[in-house]
Amino acid sequence: MEQFQNHNLEFMVEDYHEMTDFNDILFEDTESPREGTKPKTDTSALEARNGRDIQGIPWERLNFNRDRYRETRLKLYKNYENLSRSPEELIKVGVAASKPLQRQLCCSRSPVRVMNLRQMQFFLGKWECTEAETCHNFYDFQFNTRLVKSTIVHFQLRNLVWATSKHDVYLMQNYSLMHWSSLLRRGKEVLNVAKPIEPTQFLSQPGVAFSTKLATDENAITNAVDIYHNSNGSIRVMTANNDAHVRVFDAGNFACLSRFSFPWSVNNTSVSPDGKLMAVLGDSVECLVADTQSGKVLGNLKGHFDYSFASAWHPDGQIFATGNQDTTCRLWDIRNLSQSITVLKGRMGAIRAIQFTSDGRFMAMAEAADFVHIFDTQSAYAKVQEIDLFGEIAGISFSPDTEALFVGVADRTYGSLLEFNRRHYNYYLNSIL
Repeated sequence: MEQFQNHNLEFMVEDYHEMTDFNDILFEDTESPREGTKPKTDTSALEARNGRDIQGIPWERLNFNRDRYRETRLKLYKNYENLSRSPEELIKVGVAASKPLQRQLCCSRSPVRVMNLRQMQFFLGKWECTEAETCHNFYDFQFNTRLVKSTIVHFQLRNLVWATSKHDVYLMQNYSLMHWSSLLRRGKEVLNVAKPIEPTQFLSQPGVAFSTKLATDENAITNAVDIYHNSNGSIRVMTANNDAHVRVFDAGNFACLSRFSFPWSVNNTSVSPDGKLMAVLGDSVECLVADTQSGKVLGNLKGHFDYSFASAWHPDGQIFATGNQDTTCRLWDIRNLSQSITVLKGRMGAIRAIQFTSDGRFMAMAEAADFVHIFDTQSAYAKVQEIDLFGEIAGISFSPDTEALFVGVADRTYGSLLEFNRRHYNYYLNSIL
């Protein structure tokens, strides 16, 4: 992970692209709240059906419409990449990871040596990426609120939204951990890390139960945290750290049980449903699969062209996904790690957040900005819903019951939390029965 200091968390963090900040083009919404409980800046499903923008952006008062701005943003957005590769290097990496591409290049007369990096990525990716149908709605817009605003601490880390139920969502807002109740439509500060933190001595009292510094190294930033059950059913906490270590803690007494070392900064880890395997991603084009008990590397995943920052396991424990700054998400089968089984491509930016529903039916992946894609796993990821927004995406989270999807958007003016509800086809027939 890049060392990047963000000293002003109230402002949207650009993903290192040369696109003008969204609300520099628009304007501040200074209108007073509506009468009643819902502020005017919030948007309901009914208002959206009646033509209101789901983010509350007043396009009718601007000099350009939404489609024109989308077209401009797609053209000007520059995705951040850590690695710059020559066409020869890119061909070598791509061909080594893709047997279909090997066969294609053997028969191709394309002048690949004169292509630039972006053209080369397209050339390599188009033979692998799954062509998905986008005319699908799996989750319908329900509500958008600006009473809580997602913010980003580091521009590459976007797992900052988490739903513990369809009514309870936690997100980062400046230096505070916030709770949002979608039922009461009310936000509450849970923890302010800018203040001194003193762990409580009584389990019956609210507050922080444990606080410690993981290492003395200034580079030991915690990039990701995963809470899981090990193979014995005990709760464990796994941290991915910038000092090239993965640490495992006992959630009961917070003792550090294991510390695994890797050759590069670890940006993300995720543990398989049975608690035996972990995906390890970091500042490398390769991702790893390792044993959670010993840390032994069991497989090297080749195919990505840049650094990876997101991963998630399908509930069946056989398939898992990795998200990369090369704008793709790759799906892997644990039974054969020689190459990815599916490659899913974003619209314009790095894939920085991935999550499956608990029933395994859908997988959502979020780009650094503007787009969230929801794939139907039962269609072999060939059907997708595209959620089109404006702003940096701080995180995504399905509720445990799969009924809701929450998306955090970081922006100075239009920063918000959006809620989408799962669509149930023929649901009215059940009500008759």
